[in-house]
Amino acid sequence: MLYLDANATEPPRPEARQAAMLAMETIGNPSSIHRAGRTARRILEDSRESLAAQFKSRPQDIVFTSGATEANALAIHALGTGRPILFGATEHDAIRAAAPAGIEIPVFPSGQFDPAALETLLRRHPGALVCLMAANNETGVLHDIAEAAQLCAAHGALLHVDAVQAAGRARQDWLALGAASFAISGHKSGGPMGAGALIFASAHGERATPLLRGGGQEMGRRGGTPSLPAIAGMAAALTAPYESDRIAVQRDEIEAFCISLGAIAAGRGAPRLANTTCLALPGVRADTQLIALDMAGIAVSAGSACSSGKLGPSHVLTAMGFCAAPNAIRVSLPWNTPDNAVNVFTRAYQAMASRALQEKKVAVSETA
Repeated sequence: MLYLDANATEPPRPEARQAAMLAMETIGNPSSIHRAGRTARRILEDSRESLAAQFKSRPQDIVFTSGATEANALAIHALGTGRPILFGATEHDAIRAAAPAGIEIPVFPSGQFDPAALETLLRRHPGALVCLMAANNETGVLHDIAEAAQLCAAHGALLHVDAVQAAGRARQDWLALGAASFAISGHKSGGPMGAGALIFASAHGERATPLLRGGGQEMGRRGGTPSLPAIAGMAAALTAPYESDRIAVQRDEIEAFCISLGAIAAGRGAPRLANTTCLALPGVRADTQLIALDMAGIAVSAGSACSSGKLGPSHVLTAMGFCAAPNAIRVSLPWNTPDNAVNVFTRAYQAMASRALQEKKVAVSETA
C-alpha cells in the first residue's frame, strides 16, 4: 500500500516507537512518590522539557492531554470563558464544537482569513478569544498568525492557535508571535495516538482552570493519569527532523500532473504545508476516486478523517467558495514517503480519471 493520508495520522516514527516502548516497560504511576513512580515521573518531565525546548516555552506552561480535541476544548474553557469566541470559517470541528455560539471569521478563496473582516469583528466584540488554525487539515493552507496576533493585541483579544497539522512541519514560534496558547497532537507527527498538549504563554498558563477535574495532575490544570507511552512518543516524534523540501517536490509533481488531467487544487496560490494538496476532479465524485485509488493500493482521503463518514461537502471548501468541493480528495504525504510515490500515484490517478470520465461520457450518451 502507498499511504498518502498523513494528515489523518502520520506513520509512526522509529524514535517515537522506541520512546513509547521504553515508557511502556516502566512500572509506576508518575504521581506516586516511590522509586517506580519517580522513574515514571522523570520520563513525563523529560518529555515536557523536550517539547518546551522545541516550542520555546517553559515546561510548566505545557499541559498534557488525551489529544488535540481535548487541548482545543481546554483552551476555549481556560481562555474563552466569559469572552466572545471568534473562529475561522475553515476551523476544525473540534474548535467549532467546543464553541457552539462562536462567530465565524470569513476567509478568502485562498483559504486564508480575511484581516479586514477579523478587525471588524474585533471592534464589535472587544476582548474576544480568536481561534485560528496554523495550517488547515484539508488544504494545508497556512494562516498568517503574526497578522492575526497583531490584530488581537490591538483590540485586547486573545489568540489560540490549533497547531496540530503545522507542528513539526512548519513555523513553530507561535508564542513569540503573540498567541496566548496553541494545541498539538502526537499522532499527527508520527507519535502514538492518545496524547496531545496545550501550550500556554506564561501568564495565561498560570491562571488556567481545568476542564477535566480529578486528581490534580498537570499542576491542577488537567485531572487524570497521563498516558506515559503516548506522551513520550509524542515528544520524540515532534523533535525528529522533517524533510519538507523533499516532500514539497513530491507534492508539487503529483499536483502538477493531476492538474494536467483537469484537476483543480484548492488553495494552490496560498502558502501551504509542504505535504498537502487538495485535488478536485470535476465531474467525478470524491468517493468514486477514493474507492478506485484504494483498489489500486493507494490511501488518500476526502477532507478531514474526523468527518469522512458524513455526507455533504466539506465546510472548509464551502467557506472558500470552492466550486468542486464534492469532487475533492486530499493527498497528504507522510514523513517517510518513498521515492517512487509520484510514479505510483500518478499512474493510478490517470487510470482512475480516464475510467471515471469515460463512464460518465457513456452514461450521458445513454440518457441522451
